[in-house]
Amino acid sequence: MALVTGDVKSTRRYTSTVRAEQAAGTRRAVLQAARDLFAERGYAATSISAIALRAGVAVDTVYAAAGRKPALLRELVETSVSGTDHAVPAEQRDYVRRAREAATVREKLRIYATAVAEIGVRMAPVHRALAEAAVSDADCAALRSEISARRAANMRLFAADLRDTGELRADLTDDEVADIVWSMNSAEYRALLVGERGWTAERFGSWLADAWVRLLLA
Repeated sequence: MALVTGDVKSTRRYTSTVRAEQAAGTRRAVLQAARDLFAERGYAATSISAIALRAGVAVDTVYAAAGRKPALLRELVETSVSGTDHAVPAEQRDYVRRAREAATVREKLRIYATAVAEIGVRMAPVHRALAEAAVSDADCAALRSEISARRAANMRLFAADLRDTGELRADLTDDEVADIVWSMNSAEYRALLVGERGWTAERFGSWLADAWVRLLLA
């Protein structure tokens, strides 16, 4: 029996959907392989061929799915921050929306501190790889600077949101508030307490919220 036009279109949509799902699955496998190997061996010692072998795909598939190693590292940064398979702009992230909707500084800081602690678990091995790669790779060095600058800009927006509650200390400017939060939500600060002193992510998140309340509220 010949297919009617509607059947042809449905078949094409189905085929397209299957291919898209397969491509997304391959990309996830490549990113997970890169994440694991960067954590195990370091950035420099991890080759694209090793990533391909771990992911169970061809080398050309790695390049097609995510690109060269600097591009892979960028994808890992973005997906680790968002907690999804793709980059999510800061203003569209769930914890950012909830923090903005919260009525008090304490609640805003608690929401954000909890998110920082959760993101830190995903980001820790990626940050280590990025710090290593930035020493010798110009693209990775630029990425590290970009991430730091973007985080600082987002903290200035956060400081302005906190200021709108009328609860912040009057002797601190918004830039100072932003810099305080920016420094304490950094990978380097987390590494001291969680990585070296053995704090849990939950304890770290609670500490950040309490410390920020004590430092920033009037």
